[in-house]
Amino acid sequence: MPRKRTTDEGDELLARLGSLTAQARERAELQRTRVELAIALQRGMLPRDLPTPRGVRLAVRYAPACHGLNVGGDWYDAFTLPDGRLGLSVGDVQGHNIEATAFMGQVRVGLRALASVTGEPGELLARTNELLLTLGSELFATCTFMRLDPVTGLLESARAGHIPCVWATADGKSGVAEDEGGPPLGVLEHVVYPVTRYRLTKGGVFVLLTDGVVEGPSLSVEEGLDQVVRLAGVAAVAGMDAGSLAAAVIRGAERVGHEDDAAVLVVGHDGVLGPRASRVQP
Repeated sequence: MPRKRTTDEGDELLARLGSLTAQARERAELQRTRVELAIALQRGMLPRDLPTPRGVRLAVRYAPACHGLNVGGDWYDAFTLPDGRLGLSVGDVQGHNIEATAFMGQVRVGLRALASVTGEPGELLARTNELLLTLGSELFATCTFMRLDPVTGLLESARAGHIPCVWATADGKSGVAEDEGGPPLGVLEHVVYPVTRYRLTKGGVFVLLTDGVVEGPSLSVEEGLDQVVRLAGVAAVAGMDAGSLAAAVIRGAERVGHEDDAAVLVVGHDGVLGPRASRVQP
């Protein structure tokens, strides 16, 4: 009898272990499915194609966070405005979950829709801000929106709580763009977003990015931006194509030490003569 009870207890233990193992597999499979769905949703909300006007070089790279359900939030976009100029945006929604992904889609679509009414960057961000406030969401977004004239190289930029972009020229100059900016979208009413104007000259580049590329536990935002400045400077002098520069910048995101998503949009111009990209006073 004692031997039989021991065997029964062993069988019961094995059965319990088998049941727990099956439950763990089911939870793991469910988690994997949720992550795949979230990533698919996020990627589906980003543009598949970029405009290709003569003289302009565009390239994007995107690396989603794939830890748990930490996906969603960052976006990039490039599209042709009604007057033939280009609208360029990059941004980041607060949070890293499916709700952030959905909100990101609303912001990106809102920018595109309102850009058919006004492409002026400051006014566009102000109108998008008011639109988001009417949604009643607790989320907010940071964003940079630029309008580029492919013929003249005039680049107009407005920033809503987002990290600044990086510029470089073919004659070896590079740095972090200096513009005033305003608060994130969806936080305050009646915000005015200042516009800064630049001239993107032949061989020059602008690099728009999200903070997941340059900031984290292992790297301060200043160090991260300096890293991108060096890469952009070398790329401009060497005549590196926009895609190679974007790939090099996104690889730098591996050094920041956190599990955030990251987006890079590189803008280059081949059709404007001049010694350097310069800031144009309003």
